[in-house]
Amino acid sequence: MKVSDPPGSNDSVILAPASGMSLAAPEEALLARCVSGDQAAWRDLYRCYYPVAGAFLRKLGVKDAEIDDAVQEVFAQLFRYLPRFRGDAQLKTWLYKLCATQARRVRRGHAISNVLSRWFSTEEQSTTGLDLSEGAARKRVQFALDALNEGERLVLVLYEFEGMSGEEIARVAGCPVATVWRRLHYARRRFTETLSLGVEAKS
Repeated sequence: MKVSDPPGSNDSVILAPASGMSLAAPEEALLARCVSGDQAAWRDLYRCYYPVAGAFLRKLGVKDAEIDDAVQEVFAQLFRYLPRFRGDAQLKTWLYKLCATQARRVRRGHAISNVLSRWFSTEEQSTTGLDLSEGAARKRVQFALDALNEGERLVLVLYEFEGMSGEEIARVAGCPVATVWRRLHYARRRFTETLSLGVEAKS
């Protein structure tokens, strides 16, 4: 069963947005329908946010061949915990947090696979990480993003690519706002320095 097929009714759990909520009315109504077990609403939510999740996961380093599985896992978590969502933050902020967690899982999986490959002396697969059909500009950006550590990459992508505020990023990253700005400072510097080297330095 794909995640786009809802797991069924959530019994009598009711979505209760907190005061001062930042959800827009149409989105709030859609989420309320999802929590009530409306299958059409689940599918609408999935169709609406699948491209958002997929694009963000790519920016966090998940490869194209792994995007579909990664997004499916993100939505499995979203569907599981949606009844607890109270609306005191934007749904997209929460979705980004789920994506960040999933991207870490994917990277850990790669690390484990590489270790096992070396242990058993198997031939390692190519790790160029980029399709030769991609444009040079995209390759250079991907190369520079790959050079960042996990925390730096997350804040840079959220701030520069997604246009989120420091407070929103702090909620996604689970850290103080001051930490966000510190990571962003170092991320920008390292990103710029690495970008100037070009993709050739990777070979």
